Amino acid sequence: MKPRNILIFGMAVLTGLIAVFLVLGPQREYTFQGSLIEPAVPAPQFELTDMKGQSFRLSDLEDQVVVMFFGYTGCPDVCPVTLTEFLQIRSKLGEAADKVSFVFVTVDPERDTAQRLRRYLTNFDPEIIGLTGEREELEPVWADYGVYQAKVEGPSEENYLVDHSSRVYIIDADGNLRLTYLFGTENQLITEDVRHLVSLGNN
Repeated sequence: MKPRNILIFGMAVLTGLIAVFLVLGPQREYTFQGSLIEPAVPAPQFELTDMKGQSFRLSDLEDQVVVMFFGYTGCPDVCPVTLTEFLQIRSKLGEAADKVSFVFVTVDPERDTAQRLRRYLTNFDPEIIGLTGEREELEPVWADYGVYQAKVEGPSEENYLVDHSSRVYIIDADGNLRLTYLFGTENQLITEDVRHLVSLGNN
């Protein structure tokens, strides 16, 4: 091939590569907004009781991205705010919401029966999975996820508050604990992370 033809061929190849780059753009790695657990670790498994009074295993949510929070129905502030955020996240996810499960685990098993959880969570989103159990069943779950909870005395034995941690946990479709969020994190940021995990599916 003559030098002039080689030059023309080289310019054509270069032009083509530039065009592909402009169309596809640089492939940037996604940056998560929450506290990333790296490397990801298998989410601690558990078996509790759902709002229908039936046995529920975390593994039942296989292939789903799980958004999980630990709270209680008598909570005056953090829990209702977080559950409202859950509803907003589900709405923003659109069709991707079909691949996401929202889970609420009680930190007040003495009062949060399956029936009480069902009544309470239905006021926010009937699709949220509420879980309860005996204290001896829940304590290992709280410990595995680093959840703090302690009763605060009230005017009567039945009328008390529960101090508790307020992180939101994200488990990917492979069953790995991937992210946590502090209370007050913008739900749009959580939505973007969850949507990205849904797009990854099972890897």
